[in-house]
Amino acid sequence: MAAPVRRVVVIGGGICGLATAHRLVRAGLPVTLLESSDQLGGLGTFFPSRGRWVERFYHCVMPTDDALLGLLDEVGLRESIGWRRTTMGMVVGGVHHPFNSALDLLRFPALSLPNRLRFGVVSLLLRRLGKGRDLDRTRTEDWLRGLYGDAVWTTLLAPMFGAKFGSAFGDVPALYLWQRLGRESNDSVRGYPAGGYKSVIDALRQSIEDGGGVVRTSAPVARLESTEDRVLVTLADGETVEADHAVSTVPLPALRGIADPALARRLPEVRLRYQGVVNTLFFLRKPLTGHYWAPVLRSGTDFDGVIEMSALSGTEPYDGRHLVYVMRYTDRESALYREDEAGIADRWTGQLLSLYPGLTPDDVDEVRTFKAPFVEPVYPLGYLTDRPAVEVAGTRLLLATTAHVYPNVTSWNSSVELANSVTDRLLLDARRPTPQEIDAW
Repeated sequence: MAAPVRRVVVIGGGICGLATAHRLVRAGLPVTLLESSDQLGGLGTFFPSRGRWVERFYHCVMPTDDALLGLLDEVGLRESIGWRRTTMGMVVGGVHHPFNSALDLLRFPALSLPNRLRFGVVSLLLRRLGKGRDLDRTRTEDWLRGLYGDAVWTTLLAPMFGAKFGSAFGDVPALYLWQRLGRESNDSVRGYPAGGYKSVIDALRQSIEDGGGVVRTSAPVARLESTEDRVLVTLADGETVEADHAVSTVPLPALRGIADPALARRLPEVRLRYQGVVNTLFFLRKPLTGHYWAPVLRSGTDFDGVIEMSALSGTEPYDGRHLVYVMRYTDRESALYREDEAGIADRWTGQLLSLYPGLTPDDVDEVRTFKAPFVEPVYPLGYLTDRPAVEVAGTRLLLATTAHVYPNVTSWNSSVELANSVTDRLLLDARRPTPQEIDAW
C-alpha cells in the first residue's frame, strides 16, 4: 500500500515561496500558495507605467548566483538574462568621482595618498585575509578598522556600508561582509532578465499552476495552527485551508502575529531587529552619469545611494525615460519610514536636483516612492550558533525566512538556495510514512 501524497501550504508569495512551491509541484506534491497582497514577488513587485511594468525596488543578477540561475533555467528564462559590465561612482560631499580602477582610486581626493594605497591593497586581499578567522564573532568595525585604519573606516567604509544597517553596522558580524564580497567577487558584470522581474514571477506562477498547484493572491492568513499531524490555516475571511505540511516564508515578527498560542510557544526565541527601506524611483528624460551604483556620502541628502537602472538594462524601455532609484535603509519605526510618500518624493526630488547640477525639474517626468518594512535582519555576533532551525519541533511547519539565510546576503539567489534546502527536507519527511499510515498497512 503506497503512502498518500501529502498536501502542502506555502505562506508568502515572494521569490522564496514561489521557488518552494515550484520545486514541490515538480516533485509531485499538491501545493497551495497563499499571498496576502494582490501581487506575487515580495520585493520583486511592480506597478504599471505607460503600458509597461516597472519594479518597485531595484534588482540585479550576479554571475555567481548559481541557485537563481538554476531556477531560471528550469522555467526557460536563463537565456533571457542580459549581461553587462557596469561601473560604480562615488559621491562625497556633493562631488562625483568614478570609482572603478586603480587610477580612479589614486585620484580619489577624499583619502590621503597613503590611505588610498592601503585601501587598494587591503581590498584586493580582503577575502583572503578573512579565511581561518572566526568572523561570525568579530565585529565588522573591529575587523575593517584594524585592516584599513581609522581614516578609511571613518571617511569611507562606515558611511558606505553602514547605509544598509544604520548605526548598528559596526556591530554586525564581519562574516556578513565577507560573504557579500564573495558573492560580488569584485565582478562588475551584472545581469537583468529581458522581460524584467515580472517575467520571472509570471513564469514561476505558470510552472506551479501547470503542475496542478494553486496560487492565491489577496489571501491574508489570520491564524496558523500546526500539530504533529496537520496544519490548519485560517484566512482573514474565515476560510480554512488544511494541509499535511506548511512552509512559512514570512518574517518571524509577522509569523508570531498569526501563530496560535500553542504554535507561538514553539517558534524560535531569536528576535532580530529588521531594517526596512524607503525607495524612490525617478523616471528621467535624460541619463545621469551612466554609473550603475553610486554611494552618496555626506552630501546633504536623506538617501544614501543612487542606482541608474537603465545602465544595467542597456535600453530605455519606458518610452525613452531613464530609471533611477534612490534609497535609504531604515527601521520601520523611524520618522522617515512613517512619513507620507508624497512628502518624501518631493524632498528627494529637490535633493536629487541639487546633487546633479545638470538636471532640471523639466527632466523629471515621474516620481514614485515605495517602502518595505522587512528587508534585512540586523544580525548579532555569534548568529551562526543562534540561527534558528528551519524545522519547528513538534509541528508540521518549516521556516524559510531572511533570518535563515545568514551568513549569505539577503538576495533572490540566497532565497532560492534556502527554498531548495527547505524543500529537500520537506520532501524527505513527506515521503516517510507516519505511524498511523504504517498501522493502516
